[in-house]
Amino acid sequence: MSDVQDDGWWYCLRHNRVEHGAGCPNSQRLGPYEDEATAARALSIAAERNEAWEEQEEDEGKG
Repeated sequence: MSDVQDDGWWYCLRHNRVEHGAGCPNSQRLGPYEDEATAARALSIAAERNEAWEEQEEDEGKG
């Protein structure tokens, strides 16, 4: 199985830019996302998710 998908929008961590379709290996990208604008926000989305997970872990640890 190939490490690169030919569809969707991705944020390439190696080149710090949005890619559409085949590009860098998926292991070096975030996505796929439904559109270019969402892929451009990939780092913000990841940071928001990480913060939510950390808050959830803190809440679970208080119980």
